Amino acid sequence: MKRMISALGIALATTLAAGACGGLGSTASDAPSPIGPVPELAPDQQVSIVFESYNYGMAGAWTDTFDALLTEFRAAHPNISVTAQKPQGNSPNPATDTISSIQNQLVAGAPPDVAQLGFSDLDFTVNALRAKPLDALVGRDAVRRNFDGAEHGYAPRARTLADWNGQTYGVPFVFSTPVLYYNATLFAQAGLDPDRPPTTWRQVAEAAEAITAATGKDGVYIDCLTKTAKDWCFQSLVRSNGGRVLTEDRRTLTYAEDAAVEVTKMAQDLVRGGAMPALNQKQGYEAFGRGEIGMILETSAIQGQFVKGAQDRWDLRSAPMPSFGDKPTVPTNSGASLYILSDDPAKQRAAWQLIEFLTSERAYVRIAQGIGYLPLRTGLLDDEDGLRDWARRNPLLAPNVAQLATMEPWISMPGNNYLQIRDGMMDAVEAVVFHGADPKSTLTAAQEQGRKLLPVA
Repeated sequence: MKRMISALGIALATTLAAGACGGLGSTASDAPSPIGPVPELAPDQQVSIVFESYNYGMAGAWTDTFDALLTEFRAAHPNISVTAQKPQGNSPNPATDTISSIQNQLVAGAPPDVAQLGFSDLDFTVNALRAKPLDALVGRDAVRRNFDGAEHGYAPRARTLADWNGQTYGVPFVFSTPVLYYNATLFAQAGLDPDRPPTTWRQVAEAAEAITAATGKDGVYIDCLTKTAKDWCFQSLVRSNGGRVLTEDRRTLTYAEDAAVEVTKMAQDLVRGGAMPALNQKQGYEAFGRGEIGMILETSAIQGQFVKGAQDRWDLRSAPMPSFGDKPTVPTNSGASLYILSDDPAKQRAAWQLIEFLTSERAYVRIAQGIGYLPLRTGLLDDEDGLRDWARRNPLLAPNVAQLATMEPWISMPGNNYLQIRDGMMDAVEAVVFHGADPKSTLTAAQEQGRKLLPVA
């Protein structure tokens, strides 16, 4: 079913947003007008804010980690009351409900003050949801100081992921790049060398076939090919094969071109040959966690579940994203940034203080250890008071950190109909890979439907 932007939500966007092309192709008029700086809070000034996070809506390590962080923040800021909530909706993946949840609350006149929103939503977040430009709200120097940190700065490529037209609207919070996790125990049982994981997709196919033949287990699952998985990892596969899903000027969809067609055909062949099971996203990562699949291309957000599943049962390891032959891999990022949506100056200042805390060195130590997300302040990995010892005990993060050097942004689709465009593309990908549809004609038909939904330039 196509996910529709609600009529009420569209009514929130002005004609400025409706005509926006977004991204690098936007003009300055596409962004909201600058706002003035907000004053600091008085020490005894009581402020209540609402923080909405899709990670908070996930059971286990995610919510436990966020609860611990918010408890620590409240202790350090007794004048700021923070209510944490998950997105309103019934999806098994709370991240899927985030935009509709925010829209509904905006219509009701009570949006959250600070929200965790995906990079896929950047265009809509800035131009329709009216996230506040942080450079104007708290000043460029404050934004820069936060990125620089008390001791360890953000990785350079991570700093600008939530920028729009030269302004910073969000602070990148949690994300991963595609990592090839693998079951070294199954590798050994299949006569493969666990110390030499596949580096190309051809090698992945060969290893998957060997695992299935020798053990009866499934060979590989690529968690990039369903609508539920969104398109961050699919974009990485297409970029790594020399293509794009959207032109750099953000005016033309290109996911029916050869590079994308070849990606879907490669995955379809894995399914047809019996090397990859036809599972949905949740089934795929749960099966790998139980030791029933030899390899999975996945975000590190699931790493904690894999570690728990493998403990005392099988040998979990990780490797960089495989390449298409000798083409360089282009990892894109999953995840989200933190944005301020409140119009109240006191709440805006309190929200900024929460963002500063949640993206601090202390917070990233908890997030990396508790969930497995990348610590965006990568210097923590070499800090004996930070994550050095933990990183040595947990080598699974190493490929993810290394891929930061060549990472490219997860590109948001343009305009108010961006979810329909994105989901239509991924519906087509899923039909090709798991249901045997013809790659070229299926992607072409979806691209033509998506073209009709693009904003007028």
